[in-house]
Amino acid sequence: MVTTTQHTALITGASSGLGAEYARLLAAEGHQLVLVARRLDRLEALISELQQKYPQRMEAISCDLAEAGATAHLMDEIATRELSIDILINNAGYSPKESFSQQTPQVVQAQLHVMINAVTELCHAVLPNMTEKQWGRIINVSSLAAFAPPGRGTMYSAIKQYVLAFSQSLDMDVRRDGIRVTALCPGFTHTEFHDVMDVADKASKIPAAFWSDAPFVVSAGWRAVNAGQAVCTPGMLNNVIAVVSKRLPERVRYHMGRVNPLE
Repeated sequence: MVTTTQHTALITGASSGLGAEYARLLAAEGHQLVLVARRLDRLEALISELQQKYPQRMEAISCDLAEAGATAHLMDEIATRELSIDILINNAGYSPKESFSQQTPQVVQAQLHVMINAVTELCHAVLPNMTEKQWGRIINVSSLAAFAPPGRGTMYSAIKQYVLAFSQSLDMDVRRDGIRVTALCPGFTHTEFHDVMDVADKASKIPAAFWSDAPFVVSAGWRAVNAGQAVCTPGMLNNVIAVVSKRLPERVRYHMGRVNPLE
């Protein structure tokens, strides 16, 4: 059941896509917002949009989670603003255009910082407050790629497998404290992600049946975490793909992974 009590939500990657949709959904429920991304102007524009409808407190913090120590600085800034986090949406993420073998060490480290270190560290940082209140909600955005064959030349599927497994383990650990953790594993979703990756034209060739809208994915994830579901794969087709993918022999999964649907 969705709570109607006002809480404070920290949303990373909130300047666009799923992060911005989570801001809209949680604002509509009356929750305070702490929106985090690199692009402060876009965060402020989103807050301006939301505050035309909703009166509660909303804060924008510019933070590059790819930088070492970024999560500690972020939590210090939140404490300075005298806020404590009850809802965490770990949404920030990306996938470089270059294959792993062509990436610089800095690009490799940035992916680890944003999608593994920040996810893990922010979860750890918000738990004391949630435990004290005996209530908390954490959504870690993974991907259908966590179930699919490994992607050729990319860390993305391996990282998302970590997010999936970590979220399940964390949910087992903190459930007794009234905290719920969900790994949200969407498939192809209409956001800016494919534009950023410069594969929008190729992605447009994927059949419409495989696509979901951001509001649908976001609502499914929020319902799931409030219902105590540790894993959410929005949409019937994505559920089928996840189940079938997990049951494929490793040899078959490997050879399937060599074929990139966006090439």
